[in-house]
Amino acid sequence: MSSKPEKVHQDYPDVTVVPTLDRLLADKNIALVVISTPNDTHYEFAKRAIEAGKHVIVEKPFTIHAADADELIELARQHNVMLSVYQNRRWDNDFLTIRHLLQTGVLGAVSTYEAHYDRYRPIIKDRWRERPIAGSGTLYDLGSHLIDQALFLFGLPRSVWADVQAQRAGAKTDDYFHLVLDYPQQRVILHAGSLVLEPGPHFQIHGSKGSFIKYGLDSQEDALKAGKRPGDPGWGEDNEKDYGELTIDVGELTVKGKVKTLTGGYERYYQGIVAALTQGKPAPVSAEEGRNTIQVIEYALQSQKEQRAIAFKSDRKE
Repeated sequence: MSSKPEKVHQDYPDVTVVPTLDRLLADKNIALVVISTPNDTHYEFAKRAIEAGKHVIVEKPFTIHAADADELIELARQHNVMLSVYQNRRWDNDFLTIRHLLQTGVLGAVSTYEAHYDRYRPIIKDRWRERPIAGSGTLYDLGSHLIDQALFLFGLPRSVWADVQAQRAGAKTDDYFHLVLDYPQQRVILHAGSLVLEPGPHFQIHGSKGSFIKYGLDSQEDALKAGKRPGDPGWGEDNEKDYGELTIDVGELTVKGKVKTLTGGYERYYQGIVAALTQGKPAPVSAEEGRNTIQVIEYALQSQKEQRAIAFKSDRKE
């Protein structure tokens, strides 16, 4: 569905383009609908697609409110369709590397996990993400990535504390956030800023046996913008200069070394979708996981408003 078929046909000349959601949902040959529209349309479009009997993928953030996510989850169950959220950053090359390191136990018990999305964008653009509408702003945009990654690694926290601000002159929605997720044995710090000309590490993880520091961002988004596709030479690979540094304590020695970044692959999400629809396997990102990310965002906004940490309720979903 698009109002600009000529733009779609530049990349996919053989694809049929329809102007409305009704036309798309009426096509009985379509089994799966991918919703990649402005955030404030996700709930409505997903609901209509589920009611039409379609399997549904919703671009992050899943919904604006956790209650809306709960409704969609129940609706998908009633209609016996798959519902998943596209959290592609789980397949970033740096995040895959961090997950592997944590699984090996080389860092020991993690005490601090810190992830940043810092950018230098002093000029405010006239686009929906920067307008004062529901679901706009950096917290819903970049925060949904960082939160999903943290929950995937550590599960739900005991509480959320947040500082959410609009720092740029003339900003009409948030462009900065600093979240602290509280766990029994560790603190998770998630941060994003729009006035950072010289960014620091993307990831910092510290544990009882060592530390891992990683600069630079995954290469796949820039590769897609450059016209590259999964399977092209070098797809998902990291620049050697950006390999993370591992520092571990070995007896009385401190050992430092570079860790080659694992290869990323956003296409693995859709490979998981195929397995879910044809083999009955779980979706690569469940709707419940997407819902939990939205709950953290809502608690973060409540924390900013009330200037206190917000504890998760006892009916939280794992």
